Amino acid sequence: MALVAEAPGYIQVFSDGSVKRFAPDIIAPSVNPTHGFMSKDVVIDSSKPITGRVFVPENISSKNAVPVLVYFHGGGFSIGSTTWSGYHYFLGGLSVTCKCVILSVDYRLAPEYKLPIAYEDCYSSLAWLCNAVSHEPWLQKADLSRVFLSGDSAGGNIAHHVAVKAIRDKACPIRVKGILPVHPYFGSEKRTKLEQETGDVGEVAMNDFFWGLSLPEGSNRDFYGCNFENGDLSKDEWARFPAVVVYVGGLDFLKERGVMYVEFLQKRIKGVKLVEAEEDTHVYHIFYPDSDASHLLQGLMSEFINSF
Repeated sequence: MALVAEAPGYIQVFSDGSVKRFAPDIIAPSVNPTHGFMSKDVVIDSSKPITGRVFVPENISSKNAVPVLVYFHGGGFSIGSTTWSGYHYFLGGLSVTCKCVILSVDYRLAPEYKLPIAYEDCYSSLAWLCNAVSHEPWLQKADLSRVFLSGDSAGGNIAHHVAVKAIRDKACPIRVKGILPVHPYFGSEKRTKLEQETGDVGEVAMNDFFWGLSLPEGSNRDFYGCNFENGDLSKDEWARFPAVVVYVGGLDFLKERGVMYVEFLQKRIKGVKLVEAEEDTHVYHIFYPDSDASHLLQGLMSEFINSF
């Protein structure tokens, strides 16, 4: 059994198709309040399987209904989990700051499950929400008329595509109010100026590596899931696209793609906003969930969500 592909410290792929993933600290959920929030794991679809983690602030028993944020983790579609400590503490803290219910989704990963599986898995979480709200105690205060989608890196990409699926599916029970991609992960066969000129060849190679793992067989980086320009909507569909705020890091190699995504949307819809953390790197909020910058991001996300 030979090693055929590797991102050192993250993932190894072997000739027999097996995959070994390396994970940081894992945090178990707790129904007892910790840091002001509670968490529990749920099964979204046992046949696949797709699971998730629900976060609620400990004062969720308030009389008023609260918004719902559905979050998709990053990791190049190939690694990552809502159980990672960075996601657990950032999202738990966000539920407290925002006073909202958060459902973080563990979708199936590439290369075993290539795109568009991640989009389909994450889209199924919307139907699960609608079904679970009648019997899941932690969703009793969930306001399904105020559902938002977010995610970092590949999860930001997923948030866009789940919003598109929700628009195109006339049977979708939820109309998404807004999406909040954080450092979204997009690409194309055509290199950007930064990708051509960067002195860090490793970042370009790492991007290519993860796209190689996740793209469907026979596809390249102009696949609609990678190149958002190739998944254009009709005029009527764009008219129903939700409000968008895109967060980028000033020191993030993917900042350029995030800005391009904003400019693409601004030509088609109103209500698109770009927010830059000038001194921060890619997914800093997951590596340092208790940092001042991460707390600022939580506040900005909360402000956007609660403006509806």
